[in-house]
Amino acid sequence: MSEQLTYQGLLEASRRANWRIDDIIGGDKKLDFTKRFLPETFARTEALEFLNSEERLLLNHIRSRGYLAMFELLEQVIVPFMSDKAREERDEEPHQAPALRNLVREENKHRELFRRILAEFDESFGLECGFIGPAPDIVAAVLAHSAMGVTIAVLALEWMSQDHYVEGVKDDRTLDPQFKSLLKHHWEEELQHARLDELLLKSMAAASTPSEIDHAVDEFFDIGGFLDRGLGQQAGLDLEALQHAAGRKLSAAEQEEFLRQQHQALRWTFLGTTMRNANFLNVIESLGGAARPRVEAAAGAFSIN
Repeated sequence: MSEQLTYQGLLEASRRANWRIDDIIGGDKKLDFTKRFLPETFARTEALEFLNSEERLLLNHIRSRGYLAMFELLEQVIVPFMSDKAREERDEEPHQAPALRNLVREENKHRELFRRILAEFDESFGLECGFIGPAPDIVAAVLAHSAMGVTIAVLALEWMSQDHYVEGVKDDRTLDPQFKSLLKHHWEEELQHARLDELLLKSMAAASTPSEIDHAVDEFFDIGGFLDRGLGQQAGLDLEALQHAAGRKLSAAEQEEFLRQQHQALRWTFLGTTMRNANFLNVIESLGGAARPRVEAAAGAFSIN
C-alpha cells in the first residue's frame, strides 16, 4: 500500500476527511465528567490500590487533560517544521508543497480544537492541572535536531494518535462519547498526515547515506529521551493535581509508588505504543540497515510490566 502513496492522492483524501471545530464541540457537545475519558490501557489508575474509585476517576480526568495538552504541545513542533518543508518547491513533486501546506492548516485547526476543549475542561473541572513547559523551550529543543531526525519523531507521533484511537478508544463503550469523538476526528486527519510524513521521510532517506540515516535514528532516540524526562516531570504535576482535587495528601510511600507507576504509564502512552506501532516500524524498516531492530530493542524500556 505504501508504494501507491502520492502527495496528490493524500491531499485529495485529506480534503474529503475535512471537518469543522464547531461541528464537534460546543452547545450540547460537552465532556461528561461522570465517565472516564482515557482507557485504562493508558491511564493505569487501577493498580494504585491506595486510591478509591472517586480518586481514580479524578486521576483519569487529570491524565486526560494532560493527554490533550501533550497533543497541543506536539502540534507546536509540527506546525513550524512542516511550514518550512512546505516552502521547498520541487519540480518532480508539484503536489508536495500544497499537500504540506494543507497539513499545516489542519494542524493549526487541531491546536485550536485542543485549546478550546482544554478551556472547557478547566472551567468544568474547577482546579488547576499543571503541565510541563515552557512550551517554546520544548519546541526549540526538539527542532534543534536534523530534519530527518525530527521527521522520524513526527511520523512516530502521527502513527501514535492512530494507534491510540483504533486500538484503545474506538471500541471502549465505557468512555465519554464526546472525548471519543474528539480523538476520532483528530485521528481521521492525522492518518493522512502520517502517510505524508512517510513520503517525506523516504525522500530524505533516498538522498542520505547510511551513516546519515543512523544519525537520524540516534536523534530520534535523543528526542524520545528528552520527552521521557518531561513525562517524569508530568507525573509529579499530576500527583499535585490529584492531591488538590481529592483534598488529601498521599503518604510518602504512596507518592513514590504513584510517581513510579504513572511515569511508566505516561512512557507507555507516548513512547512505548509509538515504537511498537506496526505502520511506523514498517517505514523505519524501509530505511535499511539496523534502524528497525534498534527501535524495537529500545521499545522494551517503555513497556508496562
